[in-house]
Amino acid sequence: MLVDAEADVRVSAAGRAARRALLAHPALLLVGIVLASLNMRAALASVSPLVSEISEAYGLSSAASSLVTSVPVLFLGLGALVAPWLGRRFGAERVLFAALLLLGGGILVRVLPSATALYCGGVLVGTAIALLNVLMPGLIKRDFPDRAASMTSVYTGAMIAGATVVAASSVPLERALGGWQASLGFWSLLAAVAALAWLPQVLIARGRTGHEVRAAAPGAAPARSVWRSALAWQVTLFMGLQSLWSYVLIAWMPTIFTDHGMSRSTAGVVFAFNNLIQVAGAFAVPLLAGRMRSQRPLVALVTTLVAAGYAGLMLAPVEGAWLWSAVLGVGQGGAVGLALTLIVLRSGDAVTAARLSGMAQTVGYLMAAAGPLAAGALHQATGSWTVPIVAVLGVCATALAVGLLAARNRTV
Repeated sequence: MLVDAEADVRVSAAGRAARRALLAHPALLLVGIVLASLNMRAALASVSPLVSEISEAYGLSSAASSLVTSVPVLFLGLGALVAPWLGRRFGAERVLFAALLLLGGGILVRVLPSATALYCGGVLVGTAIALLNVLMPGLIKRDFPDRAASMTSVYTGAMIAGATVVAASSVPLERALGGWQASLGFWSLLAAVAALAWLPQVLIARGRTGHEVRAAAPGAAPARSVWRSALAWQVTLFMGLQSLWSYVLIAWMPTIFTDHGMSRSTAGVVFAFNNLIQVAGAFAVPLLAGRMRSQRPLVALVTTLVAAGYAGLMLAPVEGAWLWSAVLGVGQGGAVGLALTLIVLRSGDAVTAARLSGMAQTVGYLMAAAGPLAAGALHQATGSWTVPIVAVLGVCATALAVGLLAARNRTV
């Protein structure tokens, strides 16, 4: 029986034919997945090196500046609420294609000459990325059931590689194109290219959506809700806490360096280096996780690395900038890769993976949205980065505790 990833449905003969056609072109599918993944953080990473210019242009306070990154992250969570329903209603391929178009449009809205447009564009960007984030694990579980961990490493590595290129290019593009608006807007082209590459998946899979029948017989007992599972909540909290510490860095790492005397261009390069190192962790950790019955050692490793890197930022931010960026990079990349892999490994089937992905990313990104805003507010209140960093160290300790529970060899 072939069951669709977006709903409890058994795929009809027409749907099976469409799926065979899709998987007959694995290179085409892989290119679509990689290009879509490149966009999952790019629009967020492009802002951080330019926060000071954006704040100066609109006269924003530290707290208001933090909203430039917090608003998209908030809508990563809110958008995740509707992603599973949209996937069931229209199919993952169509929704992913629409999300890439929405992302490109949101990036362009964000650079219109208005602070209101800046935040409204952030809403569109966050919603679009939420759709990509939530539907990708279910699609991978469906189309690559025997290679789910390795495919997760591919798409998380591509996601972070995109952020790396964008972070390194933001300031040079600002100078080359004549302003931060052009630098931010440039990345709408990346979304357009990804949408074009994803279009064949929409055309190939057209026969599947609308041709399914329910797998469960009428009157059958409904599947247990993931929202009632303790294990699902453990996976969700680990996702949220690691997202929180990552988005604090995405929002404020360059500012932490410049506040301690580093030049803006150097801070941008160190931030890009941090993103580059994340690729190694994001690629390696899911591969290791897929070969282990329990992922507890990996949870301990990534949380310890992140905590050590944050402690370094507090004690010697400029003197050890490259070291702390490297340590944080391995920990951050490994943590996000592990969090996404746990969604797949703790799910017994593609249906559960889609549901758990929706839950983990809804709650997780709503939690994460508070990180940049809280860190900015604490910095503004204390005039120092010490208190915000100490708070994040508490987040690391909590993530270790729940991650050890989530990493047990069980399924939802």
